[in-house]
Amino acid sequence: MTRCRLCGSATLASVVDLGATPPCESFLAADQLDKPEPAYPLHLQVCTDCWLAQIPPLITPEETFSEYAYFSSFSTSWVEHARTFVADAVERVGLDPEAKDTFVVEVASNDGYLLKHVVDRGIRCLGIEPSVNVGAAARDAGVPTLTEFLSPETGSAVRAEHGPANLVVANNVYAHIPDVVGFTQGLRTLVADDGWVSIEVQHLLTLIEENQYDTIYHEHFQYYTVASAIRALASGGLTLVDVELLPTHGGSIRLWARPAEVAGEPSQQVAEVLDREKAAGLQELAGYTEFSARVAKVRRDLLTFLITAAERGETVVGYGAPGKGNTLLNHCGIRPDLLAYTVDRNPYKHGRFTPGTRIPILPPERIAADKPDYVLVLPWNLRAELVEQLSFVHEWGGRLVFPIPELSVVEAAPSKEVTA
Repeated sequence: MTRCRLCGSATLASVVDLGATPPCESFLAADQLDKPEPAYPLHLQVCTDCWLAQIPPLITPEETFSEYAYFSSFSTSWVEHARTFVADAVERVGLDPEAKDTFVVEVASNDGYLLKHVVDRGIRCLGIEPSVNVGAAARDAGVPTLTEFLSPETGSAVRAEHGPANLVVANNVYAHIPDVVGFTQGLRTLVADDGWVSIEVQHLLTLIEENQYDTIYHEHFQYYTVASAIRALASGGLTLVDVELLPTHGGSIRLWARPAEVAGEPSQQVAEVLDREKAAGLQELAGYTEFSARVAKVRRDLLTFLITAAERGETVVGYGAPGKGNTLLNHCGIRPDLLAYTVDRNPYKHGRFTPGTRIPILPPERIAADKPDYVLVLPWNLRAELVEQLSFVHEWGGRLVFPIPELSVVEAAPSKEVTA
């Protein structure tokens, strides 16, 4: 990658180089374990002109998303997050289920986890989801879903058939597309001339401040501040009017945008978050220079813990098989000798193996059967939810381990923590 994918500048600076890893959602079947496995460089850089952080587009979205292993509905907290969003959006946008032209579109709608709440309110909607398998699950759940990637052409076709959307939702997808300009133009094509676009995406500010380097993986082509998101939205004719700071995924931003012609002045919250980003140094190279050293410490601390546990004869297993976990496991070089297996609620992953590290993925019930000394929680962003779900581990004196933002061990009861 020699030029910024947003502004075209050639002034890209290194932020952190995580080596080469397989695509994070390429889980292996048993018959693939003795076959070659491709790996690609994972090097985060930042454009010093528009400050968009990005990785090279070495794999295509088609390779990742045509069949996808992530089903949003398996996270209880994420489904509740979606329900709350729909209730709030109905009020903000003024969605009227009685009006025949009321229409909501979600891009990257996954298994219908969000739009099912729109369907329940009697509001006409459509999901645009590129993954065949999760799109089929959404249709089975009663959510109308089109199997396509969003482009200006897709947006035009949907608008021609269904009419313009009062609200277009794009949660956790704005980082997943290498053609950020074309995707943004697609959003503008979908939305009504007086409509709203809501985008949720991880906030680069918290990624840097909280050492969340495991969220860097090949599915995520870019990483946004509010400042860089404003430029990205403008490339498609959209203007940011408001922003919300969210706890999801360790720290996200919800961007509310409208067509430039009707946007008006942005809220005070936009100015406040821009000031926070500037104060953190994210509009100058100095704000990025310490990140690589902190990433190296996370790796050392986790490996030290796992090696020490192995030498004491203690058992460590994992909970969850998220994409972020595979960045962490591969960067740290963790194999089954240090992490016997991991479990996941998604049956699609059972009997498969993590990419690169080849750690077996089993059903969650295995933890209670084996009673390990430690459970390494890989989806650390769901900490509150998983501390509650895994409270039974404490019945035999087991402890939970969270690797990020720094290594911490939950002992005896969920409220008692020791930070390494």
